[in-house]
Amino acid sequence: MNDTQDTRNELERRLAALHSGDVPADNFMQDLLGAQVFMPVKDDSRGIANFQASQRAEPLSLTAEDGTDVLILFSSPERAKPFLDQFSGYGGGILEDLRWVLQKMGGGFGISINPESELGLDLAPDMVTQLARLAAVD
Repeated sequence: MNDTQDTRNELERRLAALHSGDVPADNFMQDLLGAQVFMPVKDDSRGIANFQASQRAEPLSLTAEDGTDVLILFSSPERAKPFLDQFSGYGGGILEDLRWVLQKMGGGFGISINPESELGLDLAPDMVTQLARLAAVD
């Protein structure tokens, strides 16, 4: 399947436009803060329906080859499913705009949106820190 032809929401349409060169990177980054993202979180319900043992969500993060921590986000829960099959315990998640995620998480890490997808985007820690500063101002 060609991911770029199967856009499901505005963020995916903007990612496709970014990759095709139809949207300048600066414009995309400004819009990205307001884009809704899906942040997978570890399910610690221990099999009890509607129960969350922890008061704090544990988002999915991986370590890149260079040792950088990378927060994993998706443009939708549906886009996340194939990737999350590799990680047990991440059956749930939070739908929020990226601004909210950055306000809660801060910076000092990378972000990968839709990893292993043509509609993906990797942000280096310095870019995430810049976006987090913008998110804090708004």
